[in-house]
Amino acid sequence: MRRLGSGARHLDCSVTGVYLRLEGITKSFPGILANSNIHLEVGRGEILALLGENGAGKSTLMKVLYGFYRPDAGTISIDGRPVVLDSPSDAIRAGIGMVFQSFMLIPAFSVAENIALALPRLGVWLDSGQIRERLRDLASRYGLAADADAKVWQLSGGEQQRVEILKLLVSGARILILDEPTSVLAPHEVDGLFTVLRTLRDDGYTIVFITHKLREVMAIADRITVLRKGSVVGTVPRDGTSEEDLAEMLVGLRDVRATSFSRAAQASEARTVLSVDDVSVRGERGRAGLSHVSLHVDAGEIGGVAGVTGNGQSELGEVVLGRLSPDHGHVYLEDVDVTRWSTAKILAHGVGVIPEDPLRMGVAPGLTVTENMVLNERRRFMPGAGLYADWRAIRRAIEARIENFGLAIPRLTLPVGTLSGGNVQRLLLLREIGRRPKLLVAFYPTRGLDIAATRMAHDLLVAARNAGAAILVVSEDLDELFALCDRLVVFSRGTVVGTFKSGDVDAVEVGLRMTGGGKREAWSPSPA
Repeated sequence: MRRLGSGARHLDCSVTGVYLRLEGITKSFPGILANSNIHLEVGRGEILALLGENGAGKSTLMKVLYGFYRPDAGTISIDGRPVVLDSPSDAIRAGIGMVFQSFMLIPAFSVAENIALALPRLGVWLDSGQIRERLRDLASRYGLAADADAKVWQLSGGEQQRVEILKLLVSGARILILDEPTSVLAPHEVDGLFTVLRTLRDDGYTIVFITHKLREVMAIADRITVLRKGSVVGTVPRDGTSEEDLAEMLVGLRDVRATSFSRAAQASEARTVLSVDDVSVRGERGRAGLSHVSLHVDAGEIGGVAGVTGNGQSELGEVVLGRLSPDHGHVYLEDVDVTRWSTAKILAHGVGVIPEDPLRMGVAPGLTVTENMVLNERRRFMPGAGLYADWRAIRRAIEARIENFGLAIPRLTLPVGTLSGGNVQRLLLLREIGRRPKLLVAFYPTRGLDIAATRMAHDLLVAARNAGAAILVVSEDLDELFALCDRLVVFSRGTVVGTFKSGDVDAVEVGLRMTGGGKREAWSPSPA
């Protein structure tokens, strides 16, 4: 592969046996050119990875392909025949299927019932025997075993993802689009997914794999297309390409693993800021809840909570933030029992939070950037009785924060709801860390962020840690947890199944415990 120089902008490689072709796709919204003259080709029996920063146009392009949006210009052809996709129904009829990050399943229905809804011609009577036979065939052929009678709400995130893939196969899809498919999986489950995808590829399926994780791209893709600012930067074969090459195409950074932060040494006698003591909570609808959970986070420490979604991590955060009352046990902030405090009182006590769903739970979408940045800071910016806001001081403070961390916000008067998910996440980090909290609870702080945004988020978190904050990070990304955290607490089925200093354990051990596999008997690799 030709190395990228400072003036290089486009790399290209061709594919034989093109099955899916997008030519000249352009899509704009008021004031935004989301896709600009995009050309994309994917072969039959090929896995193409689609990479790009937040706002690069990946989601818009896939929504055009899946019939959510009509392009302003350009054409789509499948197997040499032009197609018009005015709706997802059109896309499904054309043999296109998509697995979204938020699964499109009905929790109260069984696996078989959810599969039945994907059938091209669903009649009045459901032939459950035929569906079961089809599921057995797919399980045998692709390793996609699923209990036809299990209710979806009883399944783990990885099992639900399996059902989504089964839906596509049963519906007759030959083009499979997967959006960040590993975000709900433990490391060994990722290996299992990749085995399934390779088998599907070898059976002639065309797969578009959207991810921000370069390591995954190098493990699964045949070719990689990079988008930047709505345009294709280049398409390269995996063989002969490195993570550094891809990072330079994405953001102009060759050393993607380098970090710009320095980690201060922890104080030997650091005070404990958060203490969770023997807490139990009943779960809802089959979720794990919490069972006799104890952990602590000290000042100047990042504590990480590792676990597959639905194993009690959310309940832990809800208990710490006063949104959920435990059935047993206590929560302490600096030796003060806050178990029965309200969320407002806990936040006022010096606790910041990055919620699981930032747009829904962390900001007011209809308010401006400026207004959202001063939420919970009334005392600082609205002195006296709180009847007057010093908006000039507010704007200066916000502009300084944004400039210091290179955040690109065109106008502070924009409603937050118009920003990309990545920019909303970064604004939340800036706002919450700018309050200088004693404790910051961060749920999935870099979920969906690109390389540059993830680096900035990590810089912010470690800077807050170095300044003395206690930080509790809940994440499914083990690479992130190992990079950030001083201590790891592993959850499985609502219980703590291991507590480690980050340097004393590896990702395989943590992944096994996350999924109830127990600890490894041996650390050395098995012979080939």
